[in-house]
Amino acid sequence: MQDNKVHIFDTTLRDGEQVPGCKLDTKQKLVIAERLDLLGVNVIEAGFPVSSPGDFNSVAEIAKIVKNATVCGLTRAVENDIKVAAEALKYAKYPRIHTGIGTSDSHIQFKFNSTREKVIERAVKAVSYSKSFVDDVEFYAEDAGRTDNEFLAEVCEEVIKAGATVLNIPDTTGYCLPEEYGAKMKYLRENVKGIENVILSCHCHNDLGMATANSIAGVINGARQIECTINGIGERAGNTALEEVVMVLKQHPYLNLETSINSRLLYDTSIMVRESMGMPVQPNKAIVGANAFAHSSGIHQDGVIKNRETYEIMDPEDVGVTESAIVLTARSGRAALAYRAKKIGYELTKIQLDIAYKSFLETADRQKEVKDEDMHVIMKEVNKISKIAML
Repeated sequence: MQDNKVHIFDTTLRDGEQVPGCKLDTKQKLVIAERLDLLGVNVIEAGFPVSSPGDFNSVAEIAKIVKNATVCGLTRAVENDIKVAAEALKYAKYPRIHTGIGTSDSHIQFKFNSTREKVIERAVKAVSYSKSFVDDVEFYAEDAGRTDNEFLAEVCEEVIKAGATVLNIPDTTGYCLPEEYGAKMKYLRENVKGIENVILSCHCHNDLGMATANSIAGVINGARQIECTINGIGERAGNTALEEVVMVLKQHPYLNLETSINSRLLYDTSIMVRESMGMPVQPNKAIVGANAFAHSSGIHQDGVIKNRETYEIMDPEDVGVTESAIVLTARSGRAALAYRAKKIGYELTKIQLDIAYKSFLETADRQKEVKDEDMHVIMKEVNKISKIAML
């Protein structure tokens, strides 16, 4: 299915919750689900209903309250899993069952002690049974990243015949290079009968730090759904970060790919998830980290003050951040000092700025950051020598 819309499938409440210590209760999940719906995600993977009574209840409650997005429940290729998921999703406006099985030789041999033929048989049965409950069935080929392309194409073709509407091609172990992952999508588009009638989906893990790059390579090569989480949380090293893929596509319009996400809600959504899950975001995290729009080098500060685009490829307001931060450190120059002084109410002449800068450097050498309260002290010292014009 080929157009320029990339569907955003959020799995924060399922794959994201697999992080050790990140347990959410039903009430917290409902709040996050409502926010994801408001954010504009196309699919919310609400959980794995058969895994526990609590997860079943959470999926069922989320299914009742989500107004716009498809609500999805994960299953294995097991009839009882599928039956339980269907029950949990029965009140969803747009329900989807997400079922599948491992397809790599490693999974077939060591996980299932099975054969390729039997795996295809189980996959087809799972999709057919899911189809008896809902129209929208997504099939995942677990460890597709390490699955032989020819066999993967065979599996995909058979589950399409069985009624799958979405094909999830996961790089489960985060092993693939972007070139490899993109080529895998391209191969499937060119070699699977009926592929034009379904959506190809990217589900990438970040073990080698390439989840976002792989997902983008996937959609460039024909995938039209990206599975991701807020802040990139998830199993092991995490999943593709929703905020990253959304902004990559937004900042590269020549790709002619778009999402339905309201990017101005990204930062607040990030804060909600990190606080609910107790998972801090590293300061240098792309898009939503504390330093994502912060500048401490004097050269960079001078450029940003003159024109934001000299060192910023995004307007911070586009992701819900009020403004860029000019952080005063020993690496800051006179331009940054004058800028910050003006922000807090002091208009400095060139002579006053020279005096203030000397005092500023003495303070900056003693501490990591010069804050507004320090600035007021510095300005008082300058005022003793030369009257400062207050704004």
